[in-house]
Amino acid sequence: MSSVIGFANEEAAVMALSRLYRQYGFKHFKMSKFEEYDLYAQNKDFLLGSSVIAFTDTNGSLMALKPDVTLSIVKGSSDTFSEPEKVYYSENVYRVDKGTHRFKEIMQLGLECIGELGVYELSEVIMLAKKSLDAVCERNILDISHMGFLLGLLEGENLSEKKMNRIIDCIRSKNTLEMEERCKEFGVSFDAANALKVLTSIYGSFTKCVGELKAISLNESTDKAIKELESVYSFLESCGCADGVNLDFSIVNDLNYYNGVIFHGFVDGVPNAVLSGGRYDNLMRKFGKRSGAVGFAVYLDQLSRLMRSDEEYDVDVLLLYDESADLSLLAKTVGSLTNDGKSVRAQRHNGGSVKYRTLMKINGTEVETVETDD
Repeated sequence: MSSVIGFANEEAAVMALSRLYRQYGFKHFKMSKFEEYDLYAQNKDFLLGSSVIAFTDTNGSLMALKPDVTLSIVKGSSDTFSEPEKVYYSENVYRVDKGTHRFKEIMQLGLECIGELGVYELSEVIMLAKKSLDAVCERNILDISHMGFLLGLLEGENLSEKKMNRIIDCIRSKNTLEMEERCKEFGVSFDAANALKVLTSIYGSFTKCVGELKAISLNESTDKAIKELESVYSFLESCGCADGVNLDFSIVNDLNYYNGVIFHGFVDGVPNAVLSGGRYDNLMRKFGKRSGAVGFAVYLDQLSRLMRSDEEYDVDVLLLYDESADLSLLAKTVGSLTNDGKSVRAQRHNGGSVKYRTLMKINGTEVETVETDD
C-alpha cells in the first residue's frame, strides 16, 4: 500500500479534519491569542516546551501568547456532568521550533471531550484520532499506552516522585538493563520489578501484546487498565479503525497531568509524532474540577513537509483580457467558469508566475481558448 498525503496544504487539512470532528458533534472552540502568563507558568510541565512569549498589558497584567490550547479549554470548562463538552479547535500557538530554536507560529488542530467520561466517550476520541491519521496518510500507526497500568504495577512500592520519574525514564527509553538496576536500587519488589522489565519491552499489535500484559498484571488496578484497553480496541474494530493500532508502553506522560489511556500517532515519512493525546483527569484536578477529560492535538507543522504545497496548478483557468474586452462578457465568463466548479484568475497580463490548466483570452467581444504545450 502506498503512502498518500490527503491534503494539499494546511488550510485543506484544517477544513477536512474540522468537518470530521463536526460529524461527531464536536463544536468549534475559539479563543483569544493570549492568556494570563500564570496559566502557563504554573503548568510548564504540561507544555511541549517551557519557553513562553510574555508581555505586559496596558493594565499591568503579565500576559502570554498562547503556547497551548488545552489549558485554556480546561480553564473555561463548566465542570458539569449533565452532558459532556465536546469541542474542537484550530488555533495558532507560539512555541520554540526544535529545528531553528526560535519562536514559531504553528497551526494546531485538535479536540477535547470533558465531563463524565465512559468507555464510549474515551473510545470515540481515540477513534477520531485514528481517523485523523487515516485522512492524512494511508500508512500510519497509532501507538497506545495506559498510565493506569504502570501506576498499578507500582502500587505499594512507596516510591518518591523522583524515583518514579527515574523508572518512567527507563520505560520511555526502553532500557531494560537500567530498569533492573533502578528497581534494585529503589527496593522494588521482585514481582513488580519483573513486570516493569517486561513492560519496558512490550511493543506490537494489540492482539499480540495484550496477552503479555495479562501475564504481568499484578492487581485490580492493572486488570482494570487492561479491560479498558480491550474495550477501546473492540470499539475501534467495530468502527473499522483497528488496523495499525499498537501497544507501546514507552509512551509515558507526566503523572501530575495524565492518568489513563495515552497515545501518539505517526505517519509514513515523518520521524516524529504528528498526533498526541490522552486522558488528563489529573490536570482537571489541578484546576479544582471533578470532570474527566480526554483529547488530542494534530501538529500540522510536522505534516507540512509532506503536504503538497507545490500544487501542480494555482488555478484551473488563467483568463487574460485586454483594454478592448467587454466588461459584461468578462464577468459572465468568470461566472460561468466558477459555476462549473473551476477556479479562475482574471488579469491583463501573463507574467509567468501563475500555473494554470487552461489559458483563455478575451479580446473585445471574443472569448478564445488558447492551445498550450503540456
